[in-house]
Amino acid sequence: MSQSFIASPLGTLEITGDTQGISAVTFMDEEIPQSEKIPEALTTAVSQLQEYFEGNRTHFDLNLNPQGTDFQKRVWEELSKIPFGKTTSYLQMAKNLGDPKVIRAAASANGKNPIAIIIPCHRVIGSDQSMTGYAGGIWRKKWLLKHESPVTQQSLF
Repeated sequence: MSQSFIASPLGTLEITGDTQGISAVTFMDEEIPQSEKIPEALTTAVSQLQEYFEGNRTHFDLNLNPQGTDFQKRVWEELSKIPFGKTTSYLQMAKNLGDPKVIRAAASANGKNPIAIIIPCHRVIGSDQSMTGYAGGIWRKKWLLKHESPVTQQSLF
């Protein structure tokens, strides 16, 4: 398993993966120097993440290999269908999975998503439009949603 650290507007990201695909993208709360050499298995992911942060990528085209239960993997696959610049609710996620009663389980699986940004769990909000929990921190979730927003607010002053 290879790993690499890259700088982002949200702090350091740790990317983990191998020839089978990316298994994790994790926000680091401490400052870690950016990797000088990117392992070959991670170069495309690093490049695509950099393009995303530069505003030049709205879709990731990577082999993913997250580790989890079958249900978690179903939730993560459903998350991957949320379009760039759009959000959905936990209730809608549960309905998309075929059973509104699995809302808590879907929310739990969402919170255990090991591949931040690429599997866009940040695009799930409360039914009342509230910024509900995010493993990377609410401030990162807000930043990501603003970054992806098709509407840009201009300052009056």
